[in-house]
Formats: sequence, C-alpha cells, structure tokens
Amino acid sequence: MVDEKQLLLNRLKTVEGHVRGVQRMVESDTYCIDIIKQTQAIQRALDKFNSMILTNHLNTCVTTAIRGEQPEERERVIAELMQVFEATNRLQVPTE
Repeated sequence: MVDEKQLLLNRLKTVEGHVRGVQRMVESDTYCIDIIKQTQAIQRALDKFNSMILTNHLNTCVTTAIRGEQPEERERVIAELMQVFEATNRLQVPTE
C-alpha cells in the first residue's frame, strides 16, 4: 500500500511535469487556449493536493487539538483554518 506522503509526492511530481510541459508550450508558441487548458489542469491538480493536505490535517492535528485539554491549542488550530479559508476566498473573488 502506498502511504499518504508518497501519494502527495507523486501528485507534486505530476504537477511539476505539467508545468515543464507548459513551459515548452510557451517556448514553441503553442495556441493560447491550449496553454490555458493545461494551466487549468495544473490548478485542479494543486487543488486536489491541497484537499489531501487539509484532510490529513483535519484528521490529525485538528482532531488532536480539539480532543486535547488545552483551550489555547483548540483556538489556535481553528484560527489557522479560518486564515486558510479567508485567504482562499480572497483569491477567488474576481477583480474588476
């Protein structure tokens, strides 16, 4: 069975390969829409990577903090999660 860390590393290697492919596409003046399709695929792969990391974090660090005896630690992990979600929402807001 492949462990979680190896799955994450494999996904990053795949993303890295796609980024190199996009670099080659730019160098060879590939049609813009084809490049955009590839960068969108890279973004989806990174989104999946982030989802895997977050799931692991929720199942380990956050669960431990919430079940623990230290209210400061619970507040800290909740604040961290809120910061991540707020940053994500800022990235998704279209600018005019």
